[in-house]
Amino acid sequence: MSQQAIHIALVGNPNSGKSSLFNSLTGLNQKVGNFPGVTVDKKTGTVTLDDRTRAELIDLPGTYSLYPRRADEWVAYKVLMGADTEVKPDVVLLVADASNLKRNLLFCSQIIDLKVPVVMALTMNDIAAKKDIKIDISGLEADLGIPVVAVNPRKNKGLSELKRVLAQVVRLGNNTSPRDFIENKKLAPQAIPAVQELNSQLSDYAAVHFLINHEHFPIGNTQQEKIEKIEKDFNFNPTKTQAEEIMQRYTRIRQLMKQNVLEPGPLEKKIFTDKLDNLLLHHVWGYVILISVLFLLFQSIFWLAVFPMDGIEWAFTEISSWLGAHLPTVWWSDLIINGLVAGLSGILVFVPQIMILFGLITILEDTGYMARISFLSDRLMRKVGLNGKSVMPMVSGFACAVPAIMSARNIENRKERLLTILVTPLMSCSARLPVFTILISLVIDDTYYFGFLSLQGLVMMALYLLGTVMALIVSYVMKWFIKISEKSFFILELPIYRAPRWKNVGITMVEKARIFVTDAGKVIMVISLLLWFMSSYGPGDRIEQTEAKYANFIQQYPEKKDSLERLASTEKLQNSYAGILGQWIEPAIKPLGYDWKIGIALITSFAAREVFVGTMATLYSVEESDDSSLREKLQSAKHADGSKVYTLAAALSLMVFYVLAMQCMSTLAVVKRETKSWKWPIFQLVYMTVLAYTMSWITYIIFS
Repeated sequence: MSQQAIHIALVGNPNSGKSSLFNSLTGLNQKVGNFPGVTVDKKTGTVTLDDRTRAELIDLPGTYSLYPRRADEWVAYKVLMGADTEVKPDVVLLVADASNLKRNLLFCSQIIDLKVPVVMALTMNDIAAKKDIKIDISGLEADLGIPVVAVNPRKNKGLSELKRVLAQVVRLGNNTSPRDFIENKKLAPQAIPAVQELNSQLSDYAAVHFLINHEHFPIGNTQQEKIEKIEKDFNFNPTKTQAEEIMQRYTRIRQLMKQNVLEPGPLEKKIFTDKLDNLLLHHVWGYVILISVLFLLFQSIFWLAVFPMDGIEWAFTEISSWLGAHLPTVWWSDLIINGLVAGLSGILVFVPQIMILFGLITILEDTGYMARISFLSDRLMRKVGLNGKSVMPMVSGFACAVPAIMSARNIENRKERLLTILVTPLMSCSARLPVFTILISLVIDDTYYFGFLSLQGLVMMALYLLGTVMALIVSYVMKWFIKISEKSFFILELPIYRAPRWKNVGITMVEKARIFVTDAGKVIMVISLLLWFMSSYGPGDRIEQTEAKYANFIQQYPEKKDSLERLASTEKLQNSYAGILGQWIEPAIKPLGYDWKIGIALITSFAAREVFVGTMATLYSVEESDDSSLREKLQSAKHADGSKVYTLAAALSLMVFYVLAMQCMSTLAVVKRETKSWKWPIFQLVYMTVLAYTMSWITYIIFS
């Protein structure tokens, strides 16, 4: 029997459980594209409802009502209004949060009045139960006039019933609510029938939206002019109509809640939340606690990661030593030991720190404290041209700039969104963490003040604060040059405080570690192997001449064999392709305190910042064949004149460079995608490189 193919639009408020339901229904049958003409993700997936019905599920961006402000809300709005030329859903699957039903019912009631087939999936029922909220689902169904199904996507509860109801609605055809949620015709009693004469298929409420937003719909010029005339003839006022509609809807929602929802418990939780907010949002103590939380976050990266990192370093040293002792002395064994194993060690040694960073950020989000960080930061953000919503992308930038920049779509104001995109890469992402960690361990003593304040942790926090402060300064300067005038609003819903979902924290940590190892790891491995080749071979017969020269020296002075072999390795590296490239750029970076090997690392890490460590691991493994760790090799690295390469001044200069430089091709690509222009990513690359070079030079001068 052939299956009927249908289209279902998945809609709902942000944070209502929509993504969880989408993932549970579609599993791995998903693909992500873009809605035509806009930088908004189009997630689609296939789901089998029954043996006769197969559906394409389209996950529309989250929105609070049918009055769009952001680009992603316009996408959802046009699909629901039938104004999208590509997406034409047969059924709307509306996700509503049972623990916050009153807010969700506004959007629900508007969709019902569009007279499209709707099914409501009621999520967050476990949270509602914990808050002692009891919902009469059959009563809610009767009052709304649509099917309501309680689901728990995380535990796969209610999904079979939801599929059955969706298939039933499809077979019944145009199964819409028999009555309006409010008396929409009274909103514009003369204008609505006049619009319906132009399009008889419009419901009363859809006609209201045609009066308000017809300029955005794909209708001919003649109809546009006729609707404009109707507006003028009947003195239609969009703002007044919208305000009146919302008031009427909430009046009806309050009645519906009273009849079908019993909520005796939330007051206690609200009181607890308010008491906690009195402290955490205090105009003085709130900021003290915020700085303490961030300090604890950076300290923990060192405290908790030290043992697993030492264990991984020891394991790779042992593996290299064993392979060196058992493999023959040929080119492919050198490739395995100094290319493959050295590259792998540069990836895996930092996995514990990345897992800890993401785990702690997830805890902040899960508990509800991340939203408070936005609230606390709004006043400061406004002074530099941003707003409180900019904090979420900027804090997310501590993890990775790519999703952080994409999350800036939630900022309605175009100027604030652009400024957020331009400064977010200055936040120190997890890719910089390996660079900071190894350089701090080289030049900063493992000293503790008052028994618990780690000097290394303080330096790490200072680097993160430097990126944050520079982001604010850059935004303040840029706000005077970017000429976009638009009103700005900061509306933020503060969630109640909840215990973190430890399973979610664990999954996030494992997933982020997997992404780092597979995505960043691929780049690091490819560059490590390429560097091995560039470091092992050179133009002409330079390498062979060097080998012959030192073989002759060793024959003449056998007692100096060890030191001569080290000199031979160094000279061979200098005559390799990598050495020649590094020496070519050395004059440009010498004022910053860097040698040619650091120059090579700066070039390779433009692909991805974390490649720095893999580059250094490969270069020093090729040059030195002993079993010491990378940290020990860097510690003993010397210039030609015998002076140390990694002095305090040089290491601090290098850390500052990595804080401020734009060394991430993926970030530039996503900025181009979000701004729809190469102008802004090129500008970003130039200003960040100039800023990094200048500040690194100043740092080197000060500490020399």
